[in-house]
Amino acid sequence: MNAPQENIVSLEGKELVPHPDRAIGNILVEEGKLDPSHIEQVMELQRAKGLRFGEAAVRLGLATERDLHHAVAKQYDLPRLLVENDGASAELVVAHAPFHPRAEEIRSLRTQLLIRWSQVKDRVLAIVSPGPGEGRSYVAANLAVAFSQLGERTLLVDADLRRPRQHRIFDISDRVGLSTLLSGRANSNAVVEVSEFGKLSVLPAGALPPNPQELLSRAALAAYLQQARSAFDVVIVDTPPAKFYADAQIVAFRAGSALVLARQDQTRLADTNSVIQELGNTGARVVGTVFNAF
Repeated sequence: MNAPQENIVSLEGKELVPHPDRAIGNILVEEGKLDPSHIEQVMELQRAKGLRFGEAAVRLGLATERDLHHAVAKQYDLPRLLVENDGASAELVVAHAPFHPRAEEIRSLRTQLLIRWSQVKDRVLAIVSPGPGEGRSYVAANLAVAFSQLGERTLLVDADLRRPRQHRIFDISDRVGLSTLLSGRANSNAVVEVSEFGKLSVLPAGALPPNPQELLSRAALAAYLQQARSAFDVVIVDTPPAKFYADAQIVAFRAGSALVLARQDQTRLADTNSVIQELGNTGARVVGTVFNAF
């Protein structure tokens, strides 16, 4: 097993340095993952084989690799990086692979948004792109988890009422969701708390309606987002392809701000510029663009 410490990269431009007073052994004991009576046994194997403490504990069967990963995350003060929900998609890279370059990119994007929001109280953001397969759901889901890792009360709304994906990414039910809420057949109880990821809640799309644009155009969406502004620190909204449906423009208008995505070797520059112009025409503020290279 490669020690997690050997795979650590910089986080938002800062070198990750472990807390000197947070030894792995002490953390494992505090978390109830390791019995204090086993410390000497682990240290003996550590000295004999030249292993790290965590490696020795795992080799002796006194702790699991997941226990060790949690302890390393706590040692480096990285909140809730590895989740207990095994059904959640591996697409949630900031949770499942926090030291991966893509996770670093998501955290960098989070930082840029926080800088732009430093003078703004309204943190409702629609994730928009021209066509399918450009990474909207991936970016929306990972951004939501990244904000929740900071302790921000975060709501992820799946407003793609055509081909929703957030319920699959988070392995939650979509029996009720945004569509049932907007049609008056559900209330805010349709929101699912996903505590494995910190202060994160998800409003799935719900049953696919025959009239997505009409539902999203109702005053109910504006009313719900206004309510969400009071209940959450950050609201991230996933949308369908803006090139094919007006849904994204409606959602961005209600949200007030939008982040536009483009994907390498897939998204046409003209389509991206067109979407940005259309969003601007609605009055939505485009806070930035993201270029997906994967």
